[in-house]
Amino acid sequence: MTLAIFFGCTFIAFGPALSLFLFTIARDPLRIIILIAGAFFWLVSLLLSSLIWFIAVKASNPRDELLQKGLLIFGVMFSVLLQEAFRFLYYKLLRKAIEGLVALSEDGCSPISIQQMAYVAGVGFGLMSGTFSMINLLADTLGPGTVGIHGDSQLYFLTSAFMTMVLIFLHTFWGILFFHGCEHRRWWEITAVIVMHLTVSGLTFCNPLYMGSLVPSYLLMATTATWAYLLSGGSAQNLRRFLLCLQSGASPQLES
Repeated sequence: MTLAIFFGCTFIAFGPALSLFLFTIARDPLRIIILIAGAFFWLVSLLLSSLIWFIAVKASNPRDELLQKGLLIFGVMFSVLLQEAFRFLYYKLLRKAIEGLVALSEDGCSPISIQQMAYVAGVGFGLMSGTFSMINLLADTLGPGTVGIHGDSQLYFLTSAFMTMVLIFLHTFWGILFFHGCEHRRWWEITAVIVMHLTVSGLTFCNPLYMGSLVPSYLLMATTATWAYLLSGGSAQNLRRFLLCLQSGASPQLES
């Protein structure tokens, strides 16, 4: 049973992201480099925020439960702000990289667009975030022990896997929105990404009331996905053609 929970939670949390990687990133070495670099930037932001939170906890009174809870909330919010700061630094780095690629190319064009970079960087942020969210939980699913034996929720591992999946997708969409805001100097889009990130992170404090965190997060993911799709040049007509498996410019044939 523990092995089934392990593989089930693993595929729920990382299955969709793995599909994105295999079908849209794995065949292009440049995209793989951008993804790994994005994951590294997220990792550095986590390292710095963890260091600051650790110092704050050690410098405080461990018996003061209210203070410790406040430090936990501060640590989560500070980590979000630091992640978005490193996302901005990564955008600046990729912008310089595009200029270098254009200078080296024979036709004067970059082999990858800023929109594609934003998507790949977002996947990199999401995969690293999901890995650190689930790695310890997945280790615990292998046992020994039984979830909920003391009256706690038996859905802990399952809801954690679904929350990890939505966070990976949100990081992907946030990357597209954030880079678009930086590229076109629409600072309200950048602010919207930060507010959404803070909101989703804050919703996790509703646990173990899992519906209070999962449902709003998935609704926000659907909204963000639609927004990112439209900013990337998508339209209702393109979506309809995709769903009907039609090529561009083709029209559906009515069956008699």
